[in-house]
Amino acid sequence: MTNFTQNQKISVVGAGLAGSECALQLADMGYQVVLFEMRDKTMTPAHKTNKFAELVCSNSFGSMNEVSAPGQLKWEAQHLGSHILKIAHEASVPAGQALGMDREVFSALVTEKIKKHPRIEVRTDVIKSLNEVPRPAVIATGPLTHEDLAEDLRKHFGDEFLYFFDAIAPIIDAETINTEIAWKADRWGKGTNDYYNCPMNKEEYNRFVEEIANAKKIEPKHFETTEFFEGCMPIEVMVERGPQTLRFGPMKPIGLDDPRTNRYPWAVVQLRQDNKEGTAYNMVGFQTRMAYAEQVRVFRMIPGLENAEFLKLGSIHRNLFINSPKRLNKDLSSKNDPWLFFAGQITGVEGYFESTCVGLLVSRFLDQKLKDRPFSAPPRESALGSLLEAITDPTRAEHFQPTNINFALFPPLAEKERDKETRKKKQIGIAREAMANWTK
Repeated sequence: MTNFTQNQKISVVGAGLAGSECALQLADMGYQVVLFEMRDKTMTPAHKTNKFAELVCSNSFGSMNEVSAPGQLKWEAQHLGSHILKIAHEASVPAGQALGMDREVFSALVTEKIKKHPRIEVRTDVIKSLNEVPRPAVIATGPLTHEDLAEDLRKHFGDEFLYFFDAIAPIIDAETINTEIAWKADRWGKGTNDYYNCPMNKEEYNRFVEEIANAKKIEPKHFETTEFFEGCMPIEVMVERGPQTLRFGPMKPIGLDDPRTNRYPWAVVQLRQDNKEGTAYNMVGFQTRMAYAEQVRVFRMIPGLENAEFLKLGSIHRNLFINSPKRLNKDLSSKNDPWLFFAGQITGVEGYFESTCVGLLVSRFLDQKLKDRPFSAPPRESALGSLLEAITDPTRAEHFQPTNINFALFPPLAEKERDKETRKKKQIGIAREAMANWTK
């Protein structure tokens, strides 16, 4: 690649969040980009459209709270000019302290921006082999990589991929929520009262958990040996861990006073707005593999959802990711091919915005390499640096599992700080100062 010119084309395979961000960044840097997206010809088990950056599992990029790890990740991405983040704000819907989007508006805006970019050529070829992709290349095919390409990647890396389940939560018609029971509020009164909250007393909760345990489940045979990712755990798997697990997970009632009693209920199901019009709400944390008919029956047991109409029911699909600490370099290029980069969920990050940020980082790493500049990673103290470390640290290779951004990934403070909020604020301050120095 020593004779690289600005007219040299860079291949990006996959127009999901990571691939779209990466392609837009590289094009803005002046490179000619060929973006391959197969969904005009071949759909995945989870996608419904051929639009770019389609949101499948959720419509949220997570918290925007400035004193949170996800909030800091967004601050850093905004600092680096993330296109996907900017579009997410344009397509945003009320979601309390989270960044929720209208799915259709969001993917339509991403698709339009990419197709109108003068330096991006979109091809609908189905890539089945790495040999079909001219270098330099970025593979951002995500957790639902085409089977043929996945097999070729397995051969390239010389060992098996890691797999895990990913489950999708149901979406409800807002008009069918019983607002005489469900009320709008955010936990601890923070935010703008964007979530519907459906309360349960102890007896209702116990019956609900029992019905989840007894409900018919859908689990294809070829999924049987895979594992669930902790951050996307189906509710029935949580119930298997103990009848109170949901109360300390997605159904925890703390900070949500029922206006009818002015007290916390025994448990709460939260609903988050799913589109701009506010006509659809998704069940927060209610990923499931129950049979469709069982979902309708069991979820209508929830007070406030007794007449719920489901616009989309929950489902499950297999995800795929590389053992990145073992198989990728620090710049996320393959140890077997330095001009073959990887971005997004396939690298072992979990979460929409985490995937986006890896695409953003890879665009910068590729730019550095093509211009013969020294490799420069984001500072370890930053959210981006912490996320990169989590997926490239070789000590994690033996038990590697996908991860979201969280404060546990950040370096510990030099001096111990017992107060949790103070500790977070100090870590955020250190991260922002480090990022400001890195981008000078």
